[in-house]
Amino acid sequence: MAAPLRIQSDWAQALRKDEGEAWLSCHPPGKPTLYGSLTCQGIGQDGIPEVTASEGFIVNEINKKSIHISCPKENASSKFLAPYTTFSRIHSKSITCLDISSGGGLGVSSSTDGSMKIWQASNGELRRVLEGHVFDVNCCRFFPSGLVVLSGGMDAQLKIWSAEDASCVVTFKGHKGGILDTAIVDRGRNVVSGSRDGTARLWDCGRSACLGVIADCGSSINGVAVGAADNSINLGSPEQSPSEREVGTESKMLLLAREDKKLQCLGLQSRQPVFLFVGSDAFNCCTFLSGFLLLAGTQDGNIYQLDVRSPRAPVQVIHRSGAPVLSLLNFRDGFIASQGDGSCFIVQQDLDYLIELTGADCDPVFKVATWEKQIYTCCRDGLVRRYQLSDL
Repeated sequence: MAAPLRIQSDWAQALRKDEGEAWLSCHPPGKPTLYGSLTCQGIGQDGIPEVTASEGFIVNEINKKSIHISCPKENASSKFLAPYTTFSRIHSKSITCLDISSGGGLGVSSSTDGSMKIWQASNGELRRVLEGHVFDVNCCRFFPSGLVVLSGGMDAQLKIWSAEDASCVVTFKGHKGGILDTAIVDRGRNVVSGSRDGTARLWDCGRSACLGVIADCGSSINGVAVGAADNSINLGSPEQSPSEREVGTESKMLLLAREDKKLQCLGLQSRQPVFLFVGSDAFNCCTFLSGFLLLAGTQDGNIYQLDVRSPRAPVQVIHRSGAPVLSLLNFRDGFIASQGDGSCFIVQQDLDYLIELTGADCDPVFKVATWEKQIYTCCRDGLVRRYQLSDL
C-alpha cells in the first residue's frame, strides 16, 4: 500500500467559497509527513470549484462531491468522497452499529444512547424503535428477507425483531457475557453469535434453541463471520451427526476474531479446527472475500489478508495507521475498511488509487453497510453518513 493521504474532513464545504482552503497531508511510513493545502480559485459555471494544490500535490480531478489527489513523490493517490447526505436525528450519541436491508429501503442502528432504531434509508426518517434489551445493544443486522432484525446486547441476549411492527419475536438466552457480533447462516434458519464469555454459539431461530457451542476459546470473541468454503478446503467431519435443525451449516467456515490476538477458523458443521493464526494485537473484525480468501483487522491497525489454503503467512498486511480497525466489509472486487481515527477507505483490485470516505473528523467509524452504489457509515459523532459511489 502506498503512503496514506489525508484531507481536511470538511474539504467539500471549505473549497466551495472563493479563496477557500483545505489542508492535505501525506504520511510515508518511516519518513517525515508531507503537508500541503488546496485552494479554491473560483467556482465554475457548473458549480464545481476550480482547485489548485500546493507544491508536491496534484489535483487530478474534482466534482461536487469528490476530489482526486496525488502525491507523485510518494506514488500515493486517493479519491476523496464527501457524504451525499448526513442523518443527524436518528440518535443523540455515538452509533455503534448499523445495517441496510436487502432491498435498500430500511436502515437499523444501535447507539450508546441505549436505543436501537429502524429508519428510512433514503432520508433517515424514524420508522420503529426496538425496545427490550437491558443496557446497550452491541450489534444489529437485517436477515436476508429485510423484514426481520437480529440484535445482540450487553445483557447477553440475542433477539429477533419484526421490522414491520417492532415486536420482539424470539429471545435467545445462554451466553454469560455481552454479545459482540453475529452472523446469519444462509437465509437465516440458523444464526451464530460471538460473546465476551469466549464462546460462539449456533442457534435455531424456529425453536429459539441453542444448537451448540461451536467454540469455547477462553477469550472474548469480538467478531464472527460465516462463509462458504472452497471445495479444496478440508473442513473435517462432525464427531456426532448434526441435528436436523441445522440448516445450511454444511461446507461453511466460521471465522472468529478474538481478543487474545488469535484469528480462529473452523468448520461450522464439523466444529473441527481449520487454522489458528496469531496476529500483532487483538482482532476486532473479520470477513470472507471468497471461498478461500479472508480479511481480519486488529486493534493496532493491521489488516491481514489470509488464504485459508495456506494460512501460516498472510497474503498481505495492510497498515495505514495505528488506529484500531473497526469494521471490514467485502465490496465488489475488494473491500471497505473503517478505523478508530475516522478513516474509512475502499480498496478495489482494478483501481490504482484508494477511495476515501470523508466527513468524520478523528471520530471512530464503527460500521459500514452498503446497498448497490450507496455506502452508509456510523460514527462516534452520532451521525449516519450516506455516500453515493455514482458521485465519483
